[in-house]
Amino acid sequence: MSDSATLPVYMRRSAFDPDPELVRLREQEGVRLVRSLFGLDVWLVTRFADVREVLGDPVRFSNARQPRPPGAPDMPLEEVRRTQAGHLLLFDPPEHTRLRRMLTPEFTMRRMRRMEPRVQEIVARHLDAMEAAGPPVDLVSAFALPIPALVICELLGVPYEDRAGFQERSSKVLDLSLPLDERAAARTATRAYIRELVGRARRDPGEDLIGMLIREHGDDLTEDELVGIGSLLLVAGHETTANMLAAGVLALLRHPGQLDLLRKEPERIGAAVEELLRWLSIVHSGTMKVTTREVELAGVRIPENATVACALPAANRDPALVPDPDRLDIGRGELGHVAFGHGVHHCLGAPLARMEMRIAFPALFERFPGLREAGPPAEFRSFNLVYGLDSLHVAW
Repeated sequence: MSDSATLPVYMRRSAFDPDPELVRLREQEGVRLVRSLFGLDVWLVTRFADVREVLGDPVRFSNARQPRPPGAPDMPLEEVRRTQAGHLLLFDPPEHTRLRRMLTPEFTMRRMRRMEPRVQEIVARHLDAMEAAGPPVDLVSAFALPIPALVICELLGVPYEDRAGFQERSSKVLDLSLPLDERAAARTATRAYIRELVGRARRDPGEDLIGMLIREHGDDLTEDELVGIGSLLLVAGHETTANMLAAGVLALLRHPGQLDLLRKEPERIGAAVEELLRWLSIVHSGTMKVTTREVELAGVRIPENATVACALPAANRDPALVPDPDRLDIGRGELGHVAFGHGVHHCLGAPLARMEMRIAFPALFERFPGLREAGPPAEFRSFNLVYGLDSLHVAW
C-alpha cells in the first residue's frame, strides 16, 4: 500500500514538497476535519495566519488536554501524571511557564556562543573521519546523526558511549509505523535511562543541564519532572537537527545555484538556515491541541473538546507568508516561519539547532567543495513525527 493511501494528508510529502492535496486544502478551505494515523478525527489548520493564531493561544487551544487515540491502552491516572511530568509540550501556562523558566537560561544566545567552539570541534572531527574513510559515505550516519547526538549528550551529561542505545529508542518513539505498545516500551526505556542519569546527578551534579537543574532548582522539581525534561530534550534535541542537516544538504545539492550563492557569500548562512527551516518544515504538525471552547477559524466552527492539528509545511509554504513560497531562496533573509512553532511552546532548543546548522553546513561544503549525490538515491522516510532521510550517499 502506498504512503499516500495510508498517511494522513498533513504527513504526506512529495520529496521536499507538501502533498498537492494539502496545498489544495490550504487554498480552497483552510480548515478541514481529517482522520489521523491512529483513527482520531482532527481539525486540520493549514493557513499561516490561522496556524499562528492556534499556536499563539494556549487558552482556547490546550496542550494539556491531550486526545486519546482509539485503541490506546488504559493507564491509571497516577501513571499518566508520572509519565507526563516535566514534558513541556503537555502543559499549558502557568505550569508550562514554571518549567520553561527554569530551562530558558540554558538556551540563551550567550550560552550558545559559549558552546560554539565545542560544536566546531565536533563537526571538524566528523569531517576528518569522513575524509579518512573516503567516498562514498552515507551522510546521515557519518555526519547528520552523530553531530547533534554528541552535542545533546554533552548538554545533558549523557555518556557518548550510550549514544547508539538512546538513538535507537528515540527512533522508535518517533516511528509511527510501529505498534503503539512498541513505541510505548521505547518511551518507558528512555525514561528509565534518564532516571538513572538523574540519580547519578543527584549524588554528584555536574556542569551539564541536568546537574544545573538539580543544583539550582532541586527543591522545586520532582524526580519525575527531571526525568520528563531530560527525556523530551534527549529525543527532540537530536532527531530534529539531524534530519534538518541531512535534508538541508540534499536541498542545497539539488539547488546548485543556491549552494553557489552560499559559497560566494558565506555571510548568508543565517538567512540560508531560516529559509531551509521554512522550506523543509520537517515537523509535520507538532503537538496536537484540544479546544477548550467552540472556536471559529477560516469561517469554520470547531466545537469544544475537538482535536486540532497545525499543518506546518502548508503554513510555511503559504503565499501569505512569502511570495513564490515553493521556491528555495536563501536570499529572502530571516522570516517569521513556524518551523519551530510559535507562542509559548516555541521550540526551546531553537538557538541550539540554529547554531549547529550555521556551523555544520558551511564546514561540510568548505571541506568537500565537490560534494555530490552518489550511489543509491536518497531515501525519504515517512510514518515519522519528524520528516527526513534514512540515507544520503555522497562522494566528493
